[in-house]
Formats: sequence, structure tokens, C-alpha cells
Amino acid sequence: MIIEHPSFWLRWLYPKALWRMNPHEHSVYLTFDDGPIPEATPFILDTLRRYGVKATFFMVGDNVAKHPELFERIVAEGHQVGNHTYNHMGSFKHWTVTYAINTHKANELIHAHLFRPPYGWMRFSIYWWLKHAFKIVMWDVITRDYSKRLTAADVVENVKQYTRNGSIIVFHDSLKSIDKLQTALPESIEWLQKEGYEFKIFD
Repeated sequence: MIIEHPSFWLRWLYPKALWRMNPHEHSVYLTFDDGPIPEATPFILDTLRRYGVKATFFMVGDNVAKHPELFERIVAEGHQVGNHTYNHMGSFKHWTVTYAINTHKANELIHAHLFRPPYGWMRFSIYWWLKHAFKIVMWDVITRDYSKRLTAADVVENVKQYTRNGSIIVFHDSLKSIDKLQTALPESIEWLQKEGYEFKIFD
């Protein structure tokens, strides 16, 4: 979805999901979707370590199976892990049971209590099923770092313009994003730190 803040009706569809954390706390939650991959994950981890920031990685099970050393590094460096299905599966193209099986297959590798649906959508039947097994984490700010139409400066501007207390911020651990993240991720973290935000992970 090409939106930086989720609309009210989308939040209404998934009322038990986490969209934004405590609005009274001057904190943010950095999240990275789609990895791990060798072309992007090491840079992200190096950057987070340089700034002393912990984040949550919503990972694709197939990528974890292909790159277990990156998964192990994420965990070893104190970051949080989340499930993003085994094959980055879009829910509207598959039966509910197929989607659920795919998600649980991923969790055999990831061992997460957090889940985020690829593309930010789920059939309601899938939402109903998975909310009993996972804490579903959506977002408050999408940086759109994957967009070919945006520059790194645009990504940083999205962070500056839309971040607020309790924001769950989405970046991507992907080939589509890494060129922009080389600049946008450190600049975003520096701005957030300058603004006094505390970086948190989920319970």
C-alpha cells in the first residue's frame, strides 16, 4: 500500500493488531521486513550496531533456510525476530489453511511470537486464525524505501514527517531498498536520536 500512515478503516479491519505503541512515550520501534539476505542484512546490522539500536526483523522463512548464518547473527546481536511467512505469501491468492500452514512452516525456523503479513493485508479468516497464535504487528509509518519513485532523501523525509510517539516504522531488508538504505538508514537513526526518541522492541 502506498501510504505512510495506515488509514482508519485498515486499522478497523484488524483491531487486535499492533499499529502504534504507547503515544505517551517518546519512543519508536524500528522494523525490517523480507530478509535476511546477504546483499542487505549485514549493512543493516552493522548500522544498527554502530548506533546502538535494537530492531525487529520480520523474516521470510525461505530466506532464513538459505541464510541461517544471518538469522543467527540477528539473534546473537540482540535483535527481535518476527514471522513474515515462509514464501512472502500474499493472503488473497491462497486458501486460509494454506497460508496458515506456510506461516507455521516459517515458524519452525524463526520461533517467533510476532507476525506481520506480507503486503500489509490478510483475509479476515487468516487474521482470525493467526491472532490466536501470534501477536500481529502492523505499522504506523511506512518509509516506502522499496519504491523506485523515491530517493534516499525522500525516505528520510517520510521518517521525519510521519514519525510520532510510539511509531512502528517499517524499513525493508531487501534488494529493492538497500541502495536507498545505505544513506537513509543512518540519516534516519541520527535524526531520531537527535529528536530524543528511545528505540524499543516489542514484548
